[in-house]
Amino acid sequence: MTTTTPPSFPPPPPRWLPADLDVTDEVRLAAACDALLARPLPDAAALEAWLLDVDELESALDAAETRARIATTRDTTDAAARERHLHIQQRLLPFARPRLNALDRRFLELPLHAGLDRTRWGVLDRLRINRAALYREDNVPLLAQEAALVQQHDELLGGLLVAFRGERHTPQAMARWLDHADRATREEAWRALSSARLGLSGELTALFEQLLSLRRRLASHAGFANYRDYRFRDAERFDYGPAECEAFAAAVEQEVVPVVCELREARRRTLGLAQLRPWDLAVDPSGLPPLRPFRTAEELAALGERLLRRVDPELGAQFAWLRTAGQLDLANRPGKSPGGYNATLQDVRLPFIFANAVGLQGDVRTVLHEAGHAFHALAARGQPVLAYRQSPTEFAEVASMSMELLGCEQFASAYAPADAARARRQQLEHTLLLLPWVATVDAFQQWLYVYPEHSHDERAAYWTSLRQRFEPDVDHAGHMPWLGLDWQRQMHLFRHPFYYIEYGLAQVGALQVWLNVRHKGRPALAAWREALALGGSRPLPELFTTAHICFDFGPAMLGTLARAVRDAIVEIDRVAPVPA
Repeated sequence: MTTTTPPSFPPPPPRWLPADLDVTDEVRLAAACDALLARPLPDAAALEAWLLDVDELESALDAAETRARIATTRDTTDAAARERHLHIQQRLLPFARPRLNALDRRFLELPLHAGLDRTRWGVLDRLRINRAALYREDNVPLLAQEAALVQQHDELLGGLLVAFRGERHTPQAMARWLDHADRATREEAWRALSSARLGLSGELTALFEQLLSLRRRLASHAGFANYRDYRFRDAERFDYGPAECEAFAAAVEQEVVPVVCELREARRRTLGLAQLRPWDLAVDPSGLPPLRPFRTAEELAALGERLLRRVDPELGAQFAWLRTAGQLDLANRPGKSPGGYNATLQDVRLPFIFANAVGLQGDVRTVLHEAGHAFHALAARGQPVLAYRQSPTEFAEVASMSMELLGCEQFASAYAPADAARARRQQLEHTLLLLPWVATVDAFQQWLYVYPEHSHDERAAYWTSLRQRFEPDVDHAGHMPWLGLDWQRQMHLFRHPFYYIEYGLAQVGALQVWLNVRHKGRPALAAWREALALGGSRPLPELFTTAHICFDFGPAMLGTLARAVRDAIVEIDRVAPVPA
């Protein structure tokens, strides 16, 4: 029997920072920066060592900010955690940014810099040139204000509860009724959730308009005509731009939407409905009760580990290590910020997985997704600098979305046969449905920031037009006011502007990984893991190539992948076992 050596993830050995250094102490932080700025750098070896020492400081700062963010999202009612996070965002980071910019400038202005090994340091060089070019002292306080507004958004959503059948529930918990086999129950739950969100929409609109105004000022200070163009540079999108995003949306409309509509038409017929309504999209069309694969967060963690060991024993062992090390917080609870994420503590180079599980099959997808990010962080933890331990988001999401698809291929090892078929079908359908949603959100953001003087009514009308363009077969009659505002449920619009096209581009990559592993097995998985280990040390297209996938988002590629997913779903339906 094959055994897997238990993994070990010790923290990196200290280089030069004192073990007791608190980077949130501004006096000691300033002294550390001053020491780096004053250090003699006589040759290339000294410069490379200096870069690693700068990284140790940046990693400590990043970890302090990450720990504070984790604490405040785990409990949005924790006043001490809130104050610490606000202190870091509004005082410490504004204090640090000019000093980090001075370190960037020193690196770029040194004659030795031009002689560094381009294979090793070329990507870092490009990143530092871009970061220095965008830096404006006038934007430092604006970034602090933006962080405070984003925290307000988290607190608003963390406090949102839905009145339903005599009780109050988190929005995440309402999903238990949105996939109920009884249509009247689904509609009642959907209306209750929509009503609660509408009740918050005025505050969210006011908050978002503050963010729009602030972001417009950020772009103007940096010399950009609009925030979209500024943000593309800030997000380090060197290999594509707005035109390619528009082409992606057109390809989704041309190649993916018809396949999605075909699947939804089959859903409508199976459910025996004249028209699909918003509350008909999550229910299993078979009429069977919803999948409820676990009850507690610990059961979910055990289920995730079982699936991941089947994907790859080493990856499963890594997830088991994270469980034992306390690096998971999976349960939903009042006061917890919504959503899910993986955050890496860069000083110890360990990932932390955050989720809001309530017993649904979608929670299994979330754990697989965030585990993919965690495996990426662990694979790249040996990279020498923080910029290389983080990959471009377009490839970081390939790691997570691939894990969703690879994990779903193992459902038969953990579910009853009929449930495994249903769960796998749901995952594949979700994979396709994401692409039109990504196109919707990205096109909305392009418009929001290129035409920032739009009115409330124009914003609602444009969003509604996009929803109807990419979801033409769902009847929202009687709920158009909510439809015009349901962009507010997409947290990225508030928290991470322009962070959404990455999901679409990554899904195209992940589907290629999925097909490669289905056809070629372990060698394809090995190529994917090799690409993860590169982190961000290579340009984005090279990361795709290393994983044996194409950086191609045109209609031919999208059409091929959409049909492959459709065919897999048809095959599941053809041979699906009869439930016990």
